[in-house]
Amino acid sequence: MSAKKILQGFITAALVCSAYAVQAQGLQINKGPFKPTDESLKEYKYPEWFRDAKFGIWAHWGPQAVPRQGDWYARNMYEENSRQNKYHVAHYGTPSKFGYKDLIPLWKAEKWDPEKLMALYKRAGAKYFVSMGSHHDNFFLWDSKIHKWNSVNMGPHKDVVGIWQKAAKKNGLKFGVSEHLAASYTWYQSSHRADTTGPYKGIPYDGANPQYADLYHTKAAPGDNAWLTTNPEWMKEWYADVKELVDTYHPDLLYSDSKLPFDAVGRSMLANYYNGDINHNGGKLTAVYACKEASDGKWAQDVERGVLDSISPYPWQTDTSIGDWFYQTGQKYRTGTEVIQMLLDIVSKNGNLLINVVQTPEGDLEPDVLAIVEQIAAWIPANGEGIYGTRPWKIYGEGPSTIKTNQTKGYFGGLSDTHTYQPTDIRFTTKGNNLYAFCMDVPAEAIRITSLGKKSKVNSKTIKSVQLLGSSQKLQWKQENDMLVITKPANMPAWTVLGLKIALD
Repeated sequence: MSAKKILQGFITAALVCSAYAVQAQGLQINKGPFKPTDESLKEYKYPEWFRDAKFGIWAHWGPQAVPRQGDWYARNMYEENSRQNKYHVAHYGTPSKFGYKDLIPLWKAEKWDPEKLMALYKRAGAKYFVSMGSHHDNFFLWDSKIHKWNSVNMGPHKDVVGIWQKAAKKNGLKFGVSEHLAASYTWYQSSHRADTTGPYKGIPYDGANPQYADLYHTKAAPGDNAWLTTNPEWMKEWYADVKELVDTYHPDLLYSDSKLPFDAVGRSMLANYYNGDINHNGGKLTAVYACKEASDGKWAQDVERGVLDSISPYPWQTDTSIGDWFYQTGQKYRTGTEVIQMLLDIVSKNGNLLINVVQTPEGDLEPDVLAIVEQIAAWIPANGEGIYGTRPWKIYGEGPSTIKTNQTKGYFGGLSDTHTYQPTDIRFTTKGNNLYAFCMDVPAEAIRITSLGKKSKVNSKTIKSVQLLGSSQKLQWKQENDMLVITKPANMPAWTVLGLKIALD
């Protein structure tokens, strides 16, 4: 038997074993063309809406915003002597008596106006909107039949996911949900502890009470402490949670805060999601799944708080926030200009930007956050032509920001703390016969683009015209051997990042 046939036999056996494993776990998958195998999932085709959309806004919002102390409160309030634990003890008392379960009813969302916010986000240029489905706190923001810890039964007593979805559809935005549940099992284990010193030494926190196991989970087995649990029963529980969410709301996008979780179980979830979307949309697949793992064409790779350093052959997504993930008193936010610069860098590399706009616990936006969104809304109408529906050019950009030593993964915008965008930093997109070049900072004099010189190895086409996006003024430009030189416009726009439309023949 040839080596090729032997290899094919191994692959077939692996697929059969995977299918049997799924059946043995009792996982019900929506009927359709996708099977829970890598080979089947590689048949996925990215929908055009996602490739064209480029920009989404996220409501990373829920009960953990109530204390106004930032992200991971539901875990860190149980981390003895942490900043959030000290705050909790001072304001609510020991977690042995007042736990996260007692904080949930304090989330009322009394100033939440989803239609007003969605209209604002649409005006700011968002083409899709993502609601939190559930964070690591295991509190569901949808009308769930699985457990009582959800926003219909408690807190605001509203179907947050359903209401967001209705507002998004009304404004013509695609709708997504995020699930952070796969990590909740190990993430919540601090709630099963007790103080090691002081007056409540040894008195268990409320997470240790079996009465609340449907919120805090049970105690993990020794050694089960990685981001994703190794407990097969918890994996099946996660599958049921996500299946209820996607089968109920049929979101256009689903985000997982991890790699694709749990191997065969995760592949089953994804096949269920894709097949359900096909059935819901009359035989057409329009769904996008994003997770933190290289996609190989099976989904959209997501990069948290950072960017890729080159053009990806597959559409991808950055998820980030203008500040902390949850509301925190006194936090500093990124500016609208920084968001625009990050958006352009990502789009030039075949990606989308999904950014969290931080809401107060009550559900509205504070004036400084509103100002950031308005800054984006002022720039988008003039420059959006060079973003939406575009594709990457031969190179994504030029200038000092393209030097890899100046880039930092995990930092906002992909630049290190010691580097900012310069007037010589350019980002490119293309659509039809038009090349769009964005100057990432205000030029001191002329705009010089070396990739468009007469003897450039990148561009061989003739430049027919150069226009400033959002302006009718005529630009003076000259194509020299080593660069395209554009005289600084006489009347500069009010914004920092300049967009140029360059017609090529």
